[in-house]
Amino acid sequence: MSHLITSVDPHSPAARAGVRAGDRLVRLDGEIVVDFLDYQALSARRRVRAELLRGGERLEAVCKKGEYDPLGMNFETPMMSGVRMCCNHCLFCFVDQLPPGVRPAMRVKDDDWRMSLMMGNYVTLTNVPDRELERIIARHAGPLYISVHAADPDLRERMMRTPRARRMMEQLRRLSDGGIAFHCQAVLCPGLNDGDALEETIRALVALPGAQSLALVPVGLTGWRDGLAPLRKYRPDEARAVLDIANRWRAKLLAERGTRFVFPSDEFYLQAGAPLPSDEEYEDYGQIDDGVGMLRLLRTQFEAAWRELPDALRRRTPDGDRVAIACGVSAAPFLRALLDDFPIAGVHVQVCAVENRFFGASVTVSGLVTAGDLIDRMRGVGCDRVLITECMLRDGGDRVLDDVALDDASARLGKPIQPVGRSGEALLDALLCRENA
Repeated sequence: MSHLITSVDPHSPAARAGVRAGDRLVRLDGEIVVDFLDYQALSARRRVRAELLRGGERLEAVCKKGEYDPLGMNFETPMMSGVRMCCNHCLFCFVDQLPPGVRPAMRVKDDDWRMSLMMGNYVTLTNVPDRELERIIARHAGPLYISVHAADPDLRERMMRTPRARRMMEQLRRLSDGGIAFHCQAVLCPGLNDGDALEETIRALVALPGAQSLALVPVGLTGWRDGLAPLRKYRPDEARAVLDIANRWRAKLLAERGTRFVFPSDEFYLQAGAPLPSDEEYEDYGQIDDGVGMLRLLRTQFEAAWRELPDALRRRTPDGDRVAIACGVSAAPFLRALLDDFPIAGVHVQVCAVENRFFGASVTVSGLVTAGDLIDRMRGVGCDRVLITECMLRDGGDRVLDDVALDDASARLGKPIQPVGRSGEALLDALLCRENA
């Protein structure tokens, strides 16, 4: 096994040791380098011996550096290997229910624990053999983000439709015993893994010292489920029952351990028609990328930034700059209440809920609004500009989920569409046309 070095940073330890672009890395300090995890762990020393291939000949380069300074080698891919794909057939798989026309990247079913380490992606561990589990422990690769769904092995196998799913609790115990920390997620389906099954899952996870938190997320269903498992969304009373279980455990664990551990996603509170928890109840917002606490943090940040405005700006005026905020159906009432509580002088804001016809009306989150639905909804709305959350766009890019460039969408709408960061400060800056929006 070897890895092509595509470039070497100038003046880096590798460059000083004579490593060149085109060389192939074989070993570091005598150990085979499998991927970026091995590369980073084995290069975190002051003196690193690199075994290379150059033109078919083996050579050695000794790199001297600060203990945690990078070697300076760059490779073809960030992970130094291909992405590991999903081997599950989950009843609730979102990829299986995508409509035609989405970006091709959305159809990729990856399940790579290394992406969990690098980016916080949730993984199932069903494609992680024992030897790889030991490598995770040996390299101290944490924290990881793990999709649990159910602690009961029969139920987890039924939900994920692979016998490999049965081993999860054994895997989590080994990780925990090996000192690896992990955050957990359970995608809940009505009548399947909630109720008593959820109680069992929470009870099993809190017994593991490595488990840091558990996010509860309601199943996401599109309108493209012909031939798939008969699942449905949560009714308000069912969502409240999930919150009741979570709240009972949260109170118990806060008293016993100083952490609430169980964190329902914002969507559960919206589906239940229940108020969001206070800012302090989200602790360190450790599960925010799973939709846990986004709305509460947005309101907390917006209010703090709003209170720093001059008094003349913290009042309601009948007219001014006409701004529309386009969002998913579920977030619209929250945003209307936010802007009603904290008005801004000289800015007239409309909050426009965009019904999702691309995925289906059951999809109500802002991050899955497409350009087509956005344009159809906002055409004819009297405003000078349209604000959207950056979550509607590809990470670091400018294309919406139906693969339409943002500039093209703005041209079709006939007015600027402005993506806004997720923070409350970013929203306030965008409303006020400040540069750091």
